[in-house]
Amino acid sequence: MLKKRIIPCLDVKDGRVVKGVNFVQLRDAGDPVEIARAYDEQGADEIIFLDITASHEKRSILLDIVKSTAEQVFMPLTVGGGIQTLKDIRELLNAGADKVSLNSSAVKTPELVKKASEQFGSQCIVVAIDAKRAEFPSINDANDPNDPNDPNNRKPWEVYIHGGRIKTEQRAVAWARKVEALGAGEILLTSMDSDGTKNGYDLALTKAVSAAVNIPVIASGGAGKCEDFFQVFQKTGADAALAASVFHYQELSIKEVKKYLKEKNIPVREC
Repeated sequence: MLKKRIIPCLDVKDGRVVKGVNFVQLRDAGDPVEIARAYDEQGADEIIFLDITASHEKRSILLDIVKSTAEQVFMPLTVGGGIQTLKDIRELLNAGADKVSLNSSAVKTPELVKKASEQFGSQCIVVAIDAKRAEFPSINDANDPNDPNDPNNRKPWEVYIHGGRIKTEQRAVAWARKVEALGAGEILLTSMDSDGTKNGYDLALTKAVSAAVNIPVIASGGAGKCEDFFQVFQKTGADAALAASVFHYQELSIKEVKKYLKEKNIPVREC
């Protein structure tokens, strides 16, 4: 069995790591390079660096921070935010990123996912999906599998872009299937409803998406205690679990989480 990955995430705004609740109320968490180096020393399996305002501000990602981070960490580094073209992807890979994460640009230009996977290899193309429960019922989402909490599937998960600011016409499960068909090698799935709440991952969302695709799914949003990591691995098909604030503010350590999971017979890499 493949070992489950524990991945800290650096949400970066104006060159600083930030974290909020439900994508708002951001507060400073420190310098991204220093934090990345600390996670490398602690035994993180990978690290994800997201420039969360790059797309909204219509600018390219902060390459100098990416270069500095890549120079000081030795675990796989995924970078996302403001990526619009194949040239952007090439520059990030040249700067030291191992994978790139596409979100807003993938929704706006799905062909970019296909071209990127063909040119650089699907193993380095991640599509990030920020999903939120629909506020009102819908009867037009037959492509989404039924949620046990909503057997008629009337309130599907809707996909948002630009850091959760703009709702799209995409539905999370159908969109996940589409990006896999386009060549994405991995999905970073964030529940906007659970993000920053520390009440646990959105198990229904994660289970639905991971069951719909054959590529790895990273669960994101809601980690607050070791039990949450166990639940998302035991009850869904997630291949990795991402967390931010619980690690940034030292409420949990990566070593602590891995020790707990190992005791629960979840296969993880040693720290």
